[in-house]
Amino acid sequence: MNHHPDHPLLRESLDDLMALAAARRDETYGTRVTYSPKVFIPLTFLCNDTCGYCTFAQPPARVEKLFLEPDDVLKIARQGARRGCHEALFTLGERPEDRYDVAREWLSARGYDSTVHYVAEMAELVLRETGLLPHANAGALTTDELARLRPFSPSQGMMIESVAGDLDAHRNAPDKTPERRLATLDAAGGLSIPFTTGILVGIGDTRADQLAGLEAIAASHARHGHVQEVIVQNFLPKRRTAMKGVRACPSDDYLWTVAAARLILPTEIHLQAPPNLSDDFGALLDAGIDDWGGVSPVTADHVNPERPWPDLDRLREVTEARGHALAPRLTIYPEFVRDRVRWLDPALHFAVMDRADAEWLGRDDPGQVWPEKTTAADTVADGAEFVLVGHRSTAWYSGSESPPPILVPASVPTLRGAVSDVLVGIEAGEEPSLDEIVTLLEARGPEVAAVAQLADRRRSEIVGDTLTWVANRNINYTNVCTFKCRFCGFSKGPLSLNLRGTPYLLTLDDIAERAKEGWDLGATEVTLQGGIHPDFDGDYYIDVTKAVKDAVPDMHVHGFTALEVTEGAKRLGEDLPTYLGRLQDVGLASLPGTAAEILDDEIRAILCPDKVNTEEWLEAHRAAHSIGLHSNVTMMFGAVEEPIHQARHFVRTRDLQKENVAAGRVGFTEFVGLPFVHMASPIYLQRKARRGPTFRENLLIHAVARLAYGELIPNIQASWVKIGLAGTTQMMNAGCNDLGGTLMDENISRAAGASHGQAMTGDRFAEFAETLGRPLVQRTTNYGRVEAV
Repeated sequence: MNHHPDHPLLRESLDDLMALAAARRDETYGTRVTYSPKVFIPLTFLCNDTCGYCTFAQPPARVEKLFLEPDDVLKIARQGARRGCHEALFTLGERPEDRYDVAREWLSARGYDSTVHYVAEMAELVLRETGLLPHANAGALTTDELARLRPFSPSQGMMIESVAGDLDAHRNAPDKTPERRLATLDAAGGLSIPFTTGILVGIGDTRADQLAGLEAIAASHARHGHVQEVIVQNFLPKRRTAMKGVRACPSDDYLWTVAAARLILPTEIHLQAPPNLSDDFGALLDAGIDDWGGVSPVTADHVNPERPWPDLDRLREVTEARGHALAPRLTIYPEFVRDRVRWLDPALHFAVMDRADAEWLGRDDPGQVWPEKTTAADTVADGAEFVLVGHRSTAWYSGSESPPPILVPASVPTLRGAVSDVLVGIEAGEEPSLDEIVTLLEARGPEVAAVAQLADRRRSEIVGDTLTWVANRNINYTNVCTFKCRFCGFSKGPLSLNLRGTPYLLTLDDIAERAKEGWDLGATEVTLQGGIHPDFDGDYYIDVTKAVKDAVPDMHVHGFTALEVTEGAKRLGEDLPTYLGRLQDVGLASLPGTAAEILDDEIRAILCPDKVNTEEWLEAHRAAHSIGLHSNVTMMFGAVEEPIHQARHFVRTRDLQKENVAAGRVGFTEFVGLPFVHMASPIYLQRKARRGPTFRENLLIHAVARLAYGELIPNIQASWVKIGLAGTTQMMNAGCNDLGGTLMDENISRAAGASHGQAMTGDRFAEFAETLGRPLVQRTTNYGRVEAV
């Protein structure tokens, strides 16, 4: 192998190389630096190789157990799950059965034909019982062995270490030949396995050898596209090894190679360096890395036990001090999750989604994340049909009672990078573009507080400090629906008595009675929403509106989604403005923005393929606005979409509101964020969706709505029934000004598993506002003031 002794990078100084590498990293990854919160499972310390620098490998006489038993494996994995890890890294020696009879006998006695077979079984066990994503690091493997691990390990790894074939460090290591390592790397690519590899600097090879190793990795990636990250690790001598007297890799040599790696490798390959092996690990950021690798709050680095992991707070502090934002990731990087049909075994799709956020990074709410196991509820009434059993997750979820992390208010340091640039532009009066909205939605660390802070200043400028609320009653008049929205836990098919929960249809007298009850309890609005019953024609919605107005003439009727009015008009053969005008004539005053979900047909094809499409939703509201009916914008987020889809939703509704402003119409009065409640949602139970948004994502949706809409849509509402009051407190410090309604008899969120109460009261809203030190005003549906009686 030609090791390019005249490689042009060899002539570059350390300072110049680091500057070039850092610039390339920033251009590719911005301020984002990732790490994997993981637990290390040392399955066996036995190894076929004796490397001159290794203290991990031990002979049978020096280990307590030849292999960890399944109970040992699960105990470690469960500790990781309890500490909020996402990854289980299986570390082990290579092919101990080739060297030690006792290893082969131990495996055979338990029905395993190899160590790799046992790794696969234990990975499946950890995945099933804890939800942690296994990363198998089993060494130089054959194609069959790699394939055996693929259904249980979203990613695999093996260090190349060096392509120099004559190193003393590998003299007694038959599995460390460059040919064997590179063959494994290529075999993994042929099987479409997201792969981690890397080099070890300072074990006797030259800089030219190191560059050759990096170029060999790049060449394999060029053939297969499978190398997700490269680790550049520095050699440190250890006691009781053949290389104990060898000098540690000099810091300058190490930084030079890290920087060279960033310049040699394709930009889509992430560059990692372990923070625990450098005293000044912040300098690694200056050399161009964008990932810290695995950091465990539970277990030591078993390969380098004398070098403890930095505390996560310290890692964040060092990262942010250099102008970066830290983000947890999964064992598989987002680029590979997006193309999961190619890169993941089908059995792993949901396991990965279940721990992912909208960018396919790791969920960043503190707390435990366990696989959800459900059983049928004993009673259903208006609640969810399923209840959770087994280990309970403690991380925040929309609809749950877990407390959210405190993200705002928070101090905001001086920022650099794309998020800072967008915020500066908004402060200068610029409207954020589609790409800039995506940038804001992807904010991390101190960037989140900066986005929220500006959003709250804009809130104060546009609507002041007053919090508003409306006294309303929800009337969900039927749960029978001919449409099959995959996220909806509320609707029943007409023949769905086999499900737990009875299909119902309220009579017009029932609806009138509930409206009158609401009025007597102080409601000024009824919100009318239900399924699309197969027996309805368009006149049904007119009859419902008349029933309400006949019972309570002064009640504001806020009713019927874009799907309902579109379907009603279609069944009568009328155009939308004509049909909406008939509804308006009998008392309809405004439309809710529900049925929007995500206004992007790529996502609607997954969530609600038979529902109105994006343009039909927009056209229904355009028609309503054209005859003087106002409405709102909702967004149900956190199920399957990414930030780009959320941003398109903002831009499309913003464009419609610009039409209204140009025509002198009210149009949209508010934006309402509706975080996906996953617990009893069919699409989640079918293992095809995420667990709703993280709290950071929830806060950013509301804050970015404020910044994206500006004065066009002046009111931003937080859904207390989905977010909870503790979370809503932070929303009110991140651009929101409206608390929504009292929601008497809100059943749709509860049917999806939300555990927050069904109704709020004016007194409770007042108590809430008092905790914020903000004035509170009861409003009408169109944001007029309700005078106190």
